[in-house]
Amino acid sequence: LLTGIKTGLKLFSNKLHGPIPSELGSLSAVHSGVYLHGNSLSGRIPTELGQLTNLEYNLQLNSNRLTGPIPSELGRLTLLAQGLYLGDNSLTGPIPSELG
Repeated sequence: LLTGIKTGLKLFSNKLHGPIPSELGSLSAVHSGVYLHGNSLSGRIPTELGQLTNLEYNLQLNSNRLTGPIPSELGRLTLLAQGLYLGDNSLTGPIPSELG
């Protein structure tokens, strides 16, 4: 359904809850950004988000209720000019070396 999205997915500052669907990783044509910050999303960050290799600006997952480790697959997002925002969650473990 969402596979035709090319610019960005902006669902920030709503009352969304539950896990981030792993299917978002199939939005490979999205190049501007994925904005999911300021919700109540919970659970782990799907490793499939590492497939969003055309993202050029932002992946914003901050200010949610995400838990678990930061997936090393996010290191594939090498075009992010403005950043990967993960703050204000309850993530655990080391920062993957793939993000460096």
